[in-house]
Amino acid sequence: MAQRYLNTLIARRRHEATAMIMEAVDGGMSIENIYLDVFQPALWEVGRLWQIDRLTIAQEHYITAVTQAIMSQLYPRIFRGDGHRRTMVACCVSGELHEVGARMVADCFEMSGWDSHYLGANIPASDVVDMALSAEAEVIAISATLTTHLGLVEDLVTKARKQFGSKTTILVGGYPFNIDQDLWRKLGADGSAQNAAEAVMIAERGGCP
Repeated sequence: MAQRYLNTLIARRRHEATAMIMEAVDGGMSIENIYLDVFQPALWEVGRLWQIDRLTIAQEHYITAVTQAIMSQLYPRIFRGDGHRRTMVACCVSGELHEVGARMVADCFEMSGWDSHYLGANIPASDVVDMALSAEAEVIAISATLTTHLGLVEDLVTKARKQFGSKTTILVGGYPFNIDQDLWRKLGADGSAQNAAEAVMIAERGGCP
């Protein structure tokens, strides 16, 4: 289904792609599976095709924008607003514009019973810490796609650790962390995940072993 979804968007048939996802959900496919088994592999393939000059930047942005629009249409099925729940904050570091991964992480936390605060792309470290403090967040999830932003990830981890100590779990994720699965340790985080569902599991046990 991921390849069919991607092919549909490469052909710029966004209404057909939207209908495909909505029909799958109406047919019983969980939104988490849509994220993990359709959106994530499709967007990874978009990145690969862009790297080998098979897709343009405009095509990449179009496919990403349509995917985010579909995610927004799914939100009434995700957000419940029930009672007091554990709280998390998800963000991209300052300068990082690839935000879909962080958004998927926040949504998967929401689907797992958390109250998620998704801050979006390009967020200064001090603002992330302030939001986490205000929200009394138990988890901060930080995303970076480009290796050039790893210094900013480390800076945010350091600031968050100084503010919260060990009482807040700090997770990092994105392409560099999928390549080097011990990178999170070097930056002082509590763990890293290959996908959004794994991020929730790691957070609920307080970090990677």
